[in-house]
Amino acid sequence: MPTLLILMIVGAIGFAFWDRSRAAADRATELGRNACRAADVQWLDQSVHSTGLRLCRLPNGWLGFERSFRFDYSYDGLDRHTGRMVLRGRELISFSGPAAAQIGRLRKSTEEAEDI
Repeated sequence: MPTLLILMIVGAIGFAFWDRSRAAADRATELGRNACRAADVQWLDQSVHSTGLRLCRLPNGWLGFERSFRFDYSYDGLDRHTGRMVLRGRELISFSGPAAAQIGRLRKSTEEAEDI
């Protein structure tokens, strides 16, 4: 009987870890897709890949996991660049990826846009 209880506890911990890992991957996918859309680049492979996992102290004081992800994007469909992000729980800690899209501003004297 005690071995069944231990097996159930280990199974519950394993399921909770898997569930949190999937939630973090979904959040990273959302962040990567939104960053590529904002920078007006093509998001390749439509997914993120987990590259690291480590223990860390969360802002609330509890121990948690810091997960690293990688994704690929392209400016013109011919090249391939790698973006990286680090999530601590659901919070984005670090991001390197596509540069923001150029924003134009209107000149006061004319209606032509000037790239900044």
